[in-house]
Amino acid sequence: MAAKENLDCQDIVQCDLCETPVSFYCRRCVVNLCDPCVLVHVRVKSEFGHDIIDFSSKDENDLCFCDAHPKHNCSAYCKTCDVVICILCISLKHKSHEITELSGDIELFKWYVNEKNRLRSFKLQLEPIYNHITKRLTSLSSLYQKRKDDVTTRGVMWHTLVDKTVKKLHKELDDMKKENKAELLKQKGDIEEMIGKTDEIIRKATKLQRSNNTMEMRAFRSVIECQETIKEIKQCSYPSFCECMIDEDYLLTYFGYIEKIQERKILLPQMKLQFDIASHRKLLDVPVVSSTIDSSFPCDEKYKGSLYSIVVSGNKIWMAGYSNELKLFDLYGNLLRTVNIACHGLYICMANEQVMFSDILNNAVKKVTDDDTVITILNLGDWLPYGITCNVSGHLLVCLLKDDQSKDVRYSSTGTLLQEIQYDSHCQPLYQWAWYIAENVNGDVVVSDFKKKMIIAVNSLGLNRYSYSGKKRSSDLTSIATDSVGHVIVADFNDNAIHMLNQDGKFLRYIVPSGKGIDKPRAVCMIGDDELIVGEYMTGLAKIIKFMEEQT
Repeated sequence: MAAKENLDCQDIVQCDLCETPVSFYCRRCVVNLCDPCVLVHVRVKSEFGHDIIDFSSKDENDLCFCDAHPKHNCSAYCKTCDVVICILCISLKHKSHEITELSGDIELFKWYVNEKNRLRSFKLQLEPIYNHITKRLTSLSSLYQKRKDDVTTRGVMWHTLVDKTVKKLHKELDDMKKENKAELLKQKGDIEEMIGKTDEIIRKATKLQRSNNTMEMRAFRSVIECQETIKEIKQCSYPSFCECMIDEDYLLTYFGYIEKIQERKILLPQMKLQFDIASHRKLLDVPVVSSTIDSSFPCDEKYKGSLYSIVVSGNKIWMAGYSNELKLFDLYGNLLRTVNIACHGLYICMANEQVMFSDILNNAVKKVTDDDTVITILNLGDWLPYGITCNVSGHLLVCLLKDDQSKDVRYSSTGTLLQEIQYDSHCQPLYQWAWYIAENVNGDVVVSDFKKKMIIAVNSLGLNRYSYSGKKRSSDLTSIATDSVGHVIVADFNDNAIHMLNQDGKFLRYIVPSGKGIDKPRAVCMIGDDELIVGEYMTGLAKIIKFMEEQT
């Protein structure tokens, strides 16, 4: 029983690629592997190949292969370069370096070197984050002062409205005063006239009484009886000011309020991916159009636009254009399905094999179910949704616009807000009008800005990576796509071309097919890694372009 408890307390060695118990070991890569991960690992191209052995046969003093010369065992440590090397390295690249001969567990020594390199890489990863925080601290006072200025501006606006209201009420009182005064003056004049007539009658009546002339008294009697007397008089009250009770919460509802600071945990960006595609794939000297699909969307009379957006799902293609319909085609151009929606399909993406679209009329993001039912995924309040994309984790990224503010927001698959990307390290707006969006395999969020007419890329933390405005001043960059090796593919509406960038935003080449080329490209999407599909805005044609092929 004691032996069993002792075994239970031992740590189970796990696969380095997952959490399954280990079965194998790669001596070349120094990696523990489980049964399923062996197949995955051997597919990963290695300059020196792989050497897979049973984990049970692994020896702590197992041979350690040299990274530079994999056929040779490591036998020394270069203090100058901080690397474990073989005898051949000593005679070639490390002749004048400080060398120490190794004995014992060389693999453990190499493990320490590799871990130090990993920590150095981690430090390099932290430095831009540290610099970003430092810049934000520097800009913090100006940002909060700007927010105070916003509140002050709002207050001035309200003071202006209050002053305007006060003047309006004063005018109402002045007008009432004039009407009241005119009425009182009229009443006063009428009564003065009535008093004058009454006094005159009284004088004549007294005079007749004193004359004792009964005949004249009888004749004047009708005059006395006809004299009007007042039974009622119109009297107006004075106006009063009715004060409305001021509710502080009600005031904030209309004046505005300060949105509280929200803390969200964001995964650190992965280290820069290094790809070597030259070994098995190459770019075609002249790309070719392999097929063309006519979307048959009607044409906008004002802007002459027809086809707006394209997204690929396996061997099928969804298209959206100047119509309240989304259309599904196969790669041969056969129309498979049509879905009616309540707005034009300007921006679409795929999520879990279901098409999603931005509903600008209702400020929402919606998706189409398998039975063609349209359901709302996100209600965005005052924000207008533009470009959308969904990554492999199921996160939805949406470009949003409200007044002069623009941002892109990351939501979980359940609609929880995970991240907002709106400001740079100096607390200045990143975008003027975030338009189309894509997420690269290295975690970069790549956005085209409608007003700036450029591409802006940030890493997964929202830190600026690069910007790209094209090779010509006439460039008008629209939609974006990425491939499995980190290339960024951008449609150029004005220059009738597709730009191909590397993962750092460096221009590599134009993709312009032979023949008639492409005309006013707006939509672009990858089909695998060798082909892309480009939607022509005005013609409504979608062209499948082959631009890469397997290296022979």
